[in-house]
Amino acid sequence: MKITRLPPIVSDFGGSNHPYLSGAWTPLHEEVDAEDLEVIEGTIPDDIDGVYIRNTENQVHNPLGRHHPFDGDAMIHQISFSGGRASYRNRFVRTRCFVAEQTAGRSLWGGLADPPGTSLRPGYGAHGSLKDNASTDVVVHAGKLLATFYQCGEAYALDPETLEDLGVAPWAPIDGVSAHPKVDERTGELLFFNYSKHAPYMHYGVVGADGRLKHYVPVPLPGPRLPHDMAFTENFSILNDFPVFWDEGLLKRGIHAVRLHPDVKSRFAILPRYGRSDEVRWFEADPCYVLHFNNAYEDGDEIVLDGYFQEDPTPPPLAEGGVEGHEHLMGLLDMHSFKSRLHRWRFNLKDGSTREERLDDRIVEFGMINQRFAGRPYRYAYSVTSRPGWFLFNGFVKHDLETGTAEELRLEDGRYASEAPFAPRTGGREEDDGYLVSFVIDENKGTSECILIDARRFSDGPVCRIALPHKISSGTHSVWADRATFSDF
Repeated sequence: MKITRLPPIVSDFGGSNHPYLSGAWTPLHEEVDAEDLEVIEGTIPDDIDGVYIRNTENQVHNPLGRHHPFDGDAMIHQISFSGGRASYRNRFVRTRCFVAEQTAGRSLWGGLADPPGTSLRPGYGAHGSLKDNASTDVVVHAGKLLATFYQCGEAYALDPETLEDLGVAPWAPIDGVSAHPKVDERTGELLFFNYSKHAPYMHYGVVGADGRLKHYVPVPLPGPRLPHDMAFTENFSILNDFPVFWDEGLLKRGIHAVRLHPDVKSRFAILPRYGRSDEVRWFEADPCYVLHFNNAYEDGDEIVLDGYFQEDPTPPPLAEGGVEGHEHLMGLLDMHSFKSRLHRWRFNLKDGSTREERLDDRIVEFGMINQRFAGRPYRYAYSVTSRPGWFLFNGFVKHDLETGTAEELRLEDGRYASEAPFAPRTGGREEDDGYLVSFVIDENKGTSECILIDARRFSDGPVCRIALPHKISSGTHSVWADRATFSDF
């Protein structure tokens, strides 16, 4: 392995015993390029050609107050596959806030769990004083990698091959871009939404395959809400208004306390892809919260939507297995506490009714599909399992939605995975003809690696394990992009 290290960044972080600043969440501050990665086990497939990219949270400076794992600065990790060989590189996203704190040499913004007035400067995102760290999500569109923040930031662009900083996406509106914009690979369009504390509280937009904003309309809500994801079909986009949002009385005092309003229905907004505000149709469903959707498609008069239904979206502090002093934070981040399960909604466009059903009783989340089937009927979904009490992934589940069966693959104790997108095999035609790609943090050895799992031989485990040049920090979302989808730009 040939490693080139970049000049060090400025950091005053001195280490911590905080559960999300240590262990698998220990921040990484090193940026490198690495060629000819070492294969620990198996053989790198020569029938994929593209990049796996993961966004992670890395706290660069000592926090001003209480720390939440989503406060850390965005670091993009990329592993490139071509001709049976692999290379790696990682870079911090040079957001305005990252650059300002590098200049100051210390933290200037408080975090999600801090009280009003903690931040020393106004934020750049859509929600006032919060730091826009671009550390939540990542997609590749119109030849650019886009890193986004779930509280609606500016959308930062990088070159997906070199990770060169390309600045703020020029089409991003003033109210920002939420995490989870969606790319329709068949049309090349990117669909996105944002939300804010001022009327109309949410907007929806479409960016063309040429990287230009084509459509942007308000989707009025009753008040400030906290949507996190969206979905699309061939002809429609699906947004949401869930009964989990800020306490209105406390919000007037500048306190951002999230509450479940159990007497309020969940609502789903369905509108044509280029629809106007007056074309939005709302469908009611059982109260819940959904962090992530898997896919949606049209089935006759119905729209089918699959995602992860949270039975208890605002759980109490973790009673057992938590770290003392952090029980509340750990409960909120624990999939086993908020009880997320794969769920299906059917919205009838003819009579306005909604039907719901549970697809699997396992506690799972962070689903992935073969993106060539996004917005269309599909058969397979891939979820992650988690270590009880922690925001750490310890395995994968392949769901066969046609037969209702599932296969599960667990990692050894002390090994933690990342969200695992599907990489289609070159020339493959079947929906599951390809690989799941994931980074793994091995706390037993203090190392990290990349694994590939053949989706058609799922239970066999990884077909190869590839050493990374350093131990990475955990994080949230990732993406696979075939080289052909961005190399022409």
